[in-house]
Amino acid sequence: MAPPVAFNFEGEVAIVTGAGSRMPGEIGNGRATAILLARQGCKVALVDFNVEWAQETKRMIDEEGGISEVIQADVTDEESCKSAVEKTVAVFGSVDILVNIVGVGGAMGDCTKIDMAAWDRDFRINVTSMVLMSRHVVPEMRKKGRGSIVNMSSVSGLLGGNPSLLYPTTKGAIIQMTRAMAAQHGSENIRVNCVCPGMVFTPMVRGRGMTDDMRQARINQNLMKQEGTGWDVGYGILFLCSKEAKWITGLIMPIDGGTTAGKADRPALKADVLAEINTQIPNGIN
Repeated sequence: MAPPVAFNFEGEVAIVTGAGSRMPGEIGNGRATAILLARQGCKVALVDFNVEWAQETKRMIDEEGGISEVIQADVTDEESCKSAVEKTVAVFGSVDILVNIVGVGGAMGDCTKIDMAAWDRDFRINVTSMVLMSRHVVPEMRKKGRGSIVNMSSVSGLLGGNPSLLYPTTKGAIIQMTRAMAAQHGSENIRVNCVCPGMVFTPMVRGRGMTDDMRQARINQNLMKQEGTGWDVGYGILFLCSKEAKWITGLIMPIDGGTTAGKADRPALKADVLAEINTQIPNGIN
């Protein structure tokens, strides 16, 4: 008997939040994930607040013969999340996979300086949005007796030393939320896992004005001395969504070139370069 074809997503339906990317043709984590799922035969609902960004992702999927649908939604609003799931089911018939990618760097500052209104807003974007999307996807997965949810955190949720209080706090919350959800839904054959990207070079990072020195300094922070991309993150998510990962739940997967494994033999950073990384682009991790 021939073994099944690996990573075959034919007949599967996925929702990817944050499926757009701010630069045409460029690859962020959400866009890479959506394209890779579509390449493997998955039908993908491209959920994003910015319709133009999602439409560009759809154009790229269309060029490869994949199937996708753009759905505009504000994932901080429960009715909008509910509507996005309902539209996905109306178009594709079901939901098998949810990938929660939407997130922001958010408000800067320590506990004495951070704006608390911004704290509440950004916590809702980074954490509550994943609860709201899952709240309306899980009932659809129960109908099929299985499902896969992947939440995006960051190495900032695993490590200290971030100048922002908001970002590592929310990313750490996502990690613990993932473990709690995995325990709550494991008996329903609904798997919940988490990816923690390292300092990936994405359009969000590029758009913040990174210099060549800053970019090289980021590369030097990982053990492999290689720059990660949205594709690296997307392939990790693809695996966790696949049937090949059917016995994996509650996993917290760093995708970081070894950043969380230990310290590399790093060249000394110029003080001005290090300061610039820590202040302007502390959250180019996600």
